[in-house]
Amino acid sequence: MISTVTSADGTTIAFDRLGAGPPLVMVVGAFNTRSATAPLAAALEERFTILNYDRRGRGDSGDAQPYSVEREIEDIEALIAAAGGSAAVFGYSSGAVLALRAAAYGSAVTKLVLYEPPFIVDDSRPRPPADLLEQLDELLSSGRRGDAVELYQTKVIGIPEDVVAELRHAPFRAGLEAIAHTLIYEATIMGDFTLPTESIASIATPTLVIDGERSPPFLRNATFAVADVLPSGERRTLAGQTHEISPETTAPVVDDFLSS
Repeated sequence: MISTVTSADGTTIAFDRLGAGPPLVMVVGAFNTRSATAPLAAALEERFTILNYDRRGRGDSGDAQPYSVEREIEDIEALIAAAGGSAAVFGYSSGAVLALRAAAYGSAVTKLVLYEPPFIVDDSRPRPPADLLEQLDELLSSGRRGDAVELYQTKVIGIPEDVVAELRHAPFRAGLEAIAHTLIYEATIMGDFTLPTESIASIATPTLVIDGERSPPFLRNATFAVADVLPSGERRTLAGQTHEISPETTAPVVDDFLSS
């Protein structure tokens, strides 16, 4: 059964509550609904109470305009309140950046686990276009949701154009187009993808930053950089893993960190 909370601006946020134990809120990244973290939530539910939610504008959650990152932080705070007033937070990809921003904002986050926050900290890959937000807005305003999906896939994620072309008829493509408007939210959260050193250095929350051994160099380098800047940060590389979360490999690492 789907549970809901009401965020500060009145938006309904839908989530699945699983398990029993200390609370853990799960925050997904671009192109994701809560289904992306559902397998990890299931792998952890014997030790934690998981609140696995749909971010605003996607899945079963509502939405409201104008968008702001502060509204998304308020969504996390509403979930933390529903969990009892404080909670650990797991963030995946750009969801990890949102989790960092919530902690820096002062939300009642007890511990953070971040899976490959996608900052660009070196020249191992090109930066997205400086006018990414404007391009996304133009495409979405004209109803070109598929083109917005492909812009983000090629210029932000870095998927080769020929691979993106092959994915146009994939069974999950309709789902990506359905939440294409939230790509503006992701781009707003990420800014110019530069590591916000001063903000991150202000976060005293104990934090584990995870990367996969087989992930792209820019993601691994970002993981190193985030862990290095955090006052109470540590890093863990998962052998043989990529940017896709393996519940079997990731859950024991998350459990160990949160239980210590």
